[in-house]
Amino acid sequence: MSDDLIFYTNPMSRGRIVRWMLEETGCAYEAKVLGYGPEMKDPSYLSVNPMGKVPAILHKGTTVTEASAICAYLADAFPEANLAPPANDARRGTYYRWMFFAAGPVEAALSNKAFGFEVPPERRGTIGYGSIEDVVNALEHAVSQSEYIAGDRFTAADVYVGSQIGWGMMFGTLDKRPALEAYWSRIGFRPAALRAREIDDALLPPKT
Repeated sequence: MSDDLIFYTNPMSRGRIVRWMLEETGCAYEAKVLGYGPEMKDPSYLSVNPMGKVPAILHKGTTVTEASAICAYLADAFPEANLAPPANDARRGTYYRWMFFAAGPVEAALSNKAFGFEVPPERRGTIGYGSIEDVVNALEHAVSQSEYIAGDRFTAADVYVGSQIGWGMMFGTLDKRPALEAYWSRIGFRPAALRAREIDDALLPPKT
């Protein structure tokens, strides 16, 4: 483990995305598992993330919150892992585009669907993602263009986009379209992904 990178998480959170990303980088890290409620709202943790939520990382004095931001940060912090296109590479725009599309419209649309909230057609222009159908069609198009979301090489964007797709299909908020299933099968069973899931699954509370 390393004091240089502290990872705050809970196995029933978006920290699972960051755990996968950390395993892809191969970096050493110290994980601190926080329970929901008092632990996340304790002043010592609120000094890390005033939202009182996980995930968060503390890396050499720099605090980063929000899973998508952490994935992007880690890709640049550990360039030897080759998890982001170089800054002057044309694929960099595609990489950012789809990572933050998943963090914005995709997550918002699927969360609304999970809670049974449907935006009236006359209000879709103000919601930020239009309709769920628009979002899923765009996502399907994105994963159909190349082997990975930003071209022919796996990147941090695949960690984030793939996590949203995998969870969406698992929990029934995302249709199991063939292109989405094929994409998930390409990325969701990488060694780092399996290691991360094994670690987090072992941290889950026992079933009663």
